[in-house]
Amino acid sequence: MKQFLRSIAHAILLAILSSLLRAAEPDSAAVKLSTDDGPHIFWQNDTTAQVIYFCDSALSTRQFVARDTIRFTGFCKDSAVDYRIPVGRHLPQPDQFEQITKLFAVSDIHGEYSSLVELLTAAKVIDTDLTWSFGDGHLVIVGDVFDRGPNVTECLWLIYRLEQEASAAGGAVHFLLGNHELMVMRGDLRYLNERYTEGIARRSRFKYDELFGPETELGRWLRSKHALLRLDRTLFVHGGLMPEFVKSRASIGEINEAARDGLDLSSVSLYFDAPTKRLYGSFGPLWYRGYTEGIEGSYPAAPTALIDSVLALCDVDQVVVGHTEHDTLSLFHDGKVIAIDVDVEALHGFQALVWEKGRFYRVSKSGELTPLQFKN
Repeated sequence: MKQFLRSIAHAILLAILSSLLRAAEPDSAAVKLSTDDGPHIFWQNDTTAQVIYFCDSALSTRQFVARDTIRFTGFCKDSAVDYRIPVGRHLPQPDQFEQITKLFAVSDIHGEYSSLVELLTAAKVIDTDLTWSFGDGHLVIVGDVFDRGPNVTECLWLIYRLEQEASAAGGAVHFLLGNHELMVMRGDLRYLNERYTEGIARRSRFKYDELFGPETELGRWLRSKHALLRLDRTLFVHGGLMPEFVKSRASIGEINEAARDGLDLSSVSLYFDAPTKRLYGSFGPLWYRGYTEGIEGSYPAAPTALIDSVLALCDVDQVVVGHTEHDTLSLFHDGKVIAIDVDVEALHGFQALVWEKGRFYRVSKSGELTPLQFKN
């Protein structure tokens, strides 16, 4: 009898423990990837815009009309965010600056919003309220905010807002075009995160690339961006620049203009536009990888003489590139090339390039600065 009672008690205890363990397990619905997305702003005319969210598995829209600036508070999971959208098209900003006091450059963000915020906060580019605190400094995003990661929209709107705040403080934010900006705006969506493929791109009638079309606010903004930027004696480009592109055009500005003008060419028009095809091709500034590594048959390694030619043509001392991932922020060609695309997963965060008081530094996600050692 006692054995029987002990068996009953043991069974009851197991049942209780099993129930507790099930209760402790995460609810699959609770950890399921959120497909909420927005805002996406579509201009209907010069003063009227529709603001669209995909929120809680449904589309939500509101119309706003203003003469100079549309202002609204986010109405999905971003209710703490205030948006200020100037009426009118975005004009390209200067692509060359002299006598800057400090700069901060990061590349290949790929929708990793939390890691970006962590880095910018630690380096005091933004404060704990995510507002600009870099004064008259220059923040350079060296391409590839799009694709792979789950928070592309959040990254875009953060950069958009910081650009406004930096300008008001006497600084600047520069968002350069990378190959993934080019891909999305031209409809190549093979690297989209499932948040978008399973969310707004699947459950509405919108094509994802059309969320960044020329009638949208983010699309207009992106179409004002450069492929090349010169800050004092440093050139920034996502991939790398071949001498032929500099020799065939009169200025960095003309290369930038050509890169912007081709974004909305039809596939047929692009096929017959040989200069733009070369600009967008494997050896163009958005795709070329030869500055830091060679890939046989695709991207032959650039000799130092080629780097020297580009530096001389652009009248700079070094070039900063992203696009090709490295274990850490690295120097190539005796420091003439600074590669800042790093393995975020392995490093558990971004690294960035800082220049201040005449010196370059590598900055980690903790904000620690390490001087870069250049060869004489």
